[in-house]
Amino acid sequence: MPAVTVDNPLTLPRVAAPAGGEQRPVLHVGTAPGGFEGEGFPVRRAFAGIAYSHLDPFIMMDQMGEVEYAPGEPKGTPWHPHRGFETVTYLIDGTFVHRDSHGGGGTITDGDTQWMTAGAGLLHIEAPPESLVVSGGLFHGLQLWVNLPKKDKMMPPRYQDIGGGKVTLLTSSDGGALLRLIAGEIDGHQGPGITHTPITMMHVSLNPGAELTLPWRPDFNALAYGLAGRGTAGSEQRPFRTGQTVVFGAGDSLTLKADATQESRSPNFEVVLLGGQPIREPMRHYGPFVMNTHAELAQAFEDFQAGRLGRIPADPA
Repeated sequence: MPAVTVDNPLTLPRVAAPAGGEQRPVLHVGTAPGGFEGEGFPVRRAFAGIAYSHLDPFIMMDQMGEVEYAPGEPKGTPWHPHRGFETVTYLIDGTFVHRDSHGGGGTITDGDTQWMTAGAGLLHIEAPPESLVVSGGLFHGLQLWVNLPKKDKMMPPRYQDIGGGKVTLLTSSDGGALLRLIAGEIDGHQGPGITHTPITMMHVSLNPGAELTLPWRPDFNALAYGLAGRGTAGSEQRPFRTGQTVVFGAGDSLTLKADATQESRSPNFEVVLLGGQPIREPMRHYGPFVMNTHAELAQAFEDFQAGRLGRIPADPA
């Protein structure tokens, strides 16, 4: 980690720390419990125990791995449905092949993002390629679920494949932080992801001892998740580390700082920063369906059972 980097961050555009303004305080630091997803790959549930009022428009996020698979061990997910939201799969290490019941699909690997708008619904599968199953290897990534407003929940499904080389690379004023802007805007710089719900998503690498202060839209919420290493959040320097989520309060800037000493397996403090404009509509979530009412959830399940979200296609020859 990470897959997308540069030799000299000082050659990149710099994000200026805002002058004055209101620093966002840290409201909560939570530790993600571990579990298993799909056919049995290990995950950390980043948002477990956090009230939806702090998360909106985000629904859930899983850190997949980091795990070193032996030959024959890599696992994926079986065919499953989605309706009413978007899934964002950011793969830091490894390779995933995805297919759907509408004929879509593709491959994402080191540093790529696959942004799937499920909309009205489809069936979907994600699995490692046969070559990775045979060889084994490192697998590490994130899957984020982003809610859609009621007006967009039944739109046609859509994909965005954002190659690692397309992300917007930025740095802090002293070059101590590398920012990979996947979606949204920061200090006038735009990420490549096209979003229905206004959000910002970035992967930040902080050198040991480095501090980063970013301008942050005051109408967005703000969350930070520790992918690897340890550091602090906020001007009050609240400690957090791998597998922990920070919920920030209101304000128009936020601060992260890496501890001077990091883990041997991860020389930098790796953090995912998320922010979004709350939808402020009722949210009903049942398994792979995210709707506004219980009746809409029941309809989604009925449509899935009746094959109206699509049918599993035959395996390619």
